[in-house]
Amino acid sequence: MAGTLVIQPLPGIGDMVWHLPHLDAIARTCPDGRVTVLTKRRSRADELFAGSATVSRVLWLERAQTGDAAGRHDGPLGAWRLAADLREHGFSAVWVLHDSPRYALAARLAGIPTRIGYGTGRQRLFLSDRRTLAASDRRRPTVEKATRLLALHGIEAEPTPRFVPAADALERIAARHGWRPRPWIGLGVGASEPFKQWRAERFADLAERLAAATGGTVFAIGGPSEREAIDTVCAAGVAVPVLGLPLGQAAALARSCDLVIGNDTGLLNLAAATGVPSIGLFGGSPPLTQYPCLTALEPPAAPRIASTAWRQSASTTVMAAAEQRLRPSAGR
Repeated sequence: MAGTLVIQPLPGIGDMVWHLPHLDAIARTCPDGRVTVLTKRRSRADELFAGSATVSRVLWLERAQTGDAAGRHDGPLGAWRLAADLREHGFSAVWVLHDSPRYALAARLAGIPTRIGYGTGRQRLFLSDRRTLAASDRRRPTVEKATRLLALHGIEAEPTPRFVPAADALERIAARHGWRPRPWIGLGVGASEPFKQWRAERFADLAERLAAATGGTVFAIGGPSEREAIDTVCAAGVAVPVLGLPLGQAAALARSCDLVIGNDTGLLNLAAATGVPSIGLFGGSPPLTQYPCLTALEPPAAPRIASTAWRQSASTTVMAAAEQRLRPSAGR
């Protein structure tokens, strides 16, 4: 089956959300207006792209994350096994949105005739198209490299990732929670790494302040691995626990909120991509700048989100930012 493959191997949900503009832009150049995406399972791309108009299907890159057993596409023979898996699909073109030569090599071994990628190192040897980034571009941020590569091919990508939740997902959220008082405030309590984590106790304190100040509904949103944190946030009976929603429904809940506050993680990126007013808690990672609807908060003169200064001042700081963002939308 001929078609265009996009390889985006970064594992996070946020990583995939960042690349939504690039996937949409590449799809616009395809005869059928759609692409296939090869990525890692941790991205939950199958949920993200369920019903997508531009991503026809998702294939899994079986490479281990830290602490996992080696996957089918790991090790010295991994590229050959990946090539065998890709060959079955008969792709006519591939875009490699990564620096590694492994994926370009696999595409070449799979017989994909048009191979496009960054080409900033040895990857260049396995690409068919010589419009590649300069070696000095290798250190640029991931999204910037993808945007520059597309520009070399005359393709313009939107600067802001945008995600529109499916109508049926929005209807499910309305049916389940529509009776709850406004404003709705979503708290993204999880984080992919401990250094990005604002403590659950801080979220619990914030939830109580928000509920008392607004009279609205506070949702504590997370995956199954965040159950303990969500239990802590909801212990006082103020916040509504929302655990393990499929990404499409999580996006729909975020879009239905008047404000979303969260750690620098997938949910925050997904919420901001829907256009809902959002507040991000940063400190262990650089603030996101690609979302006009996002207010980024950082600890004062401290490099880590777990710093004492951040813990002591954050509830008041976040509460002030929340009240400011809620003013224009309180009657939504």
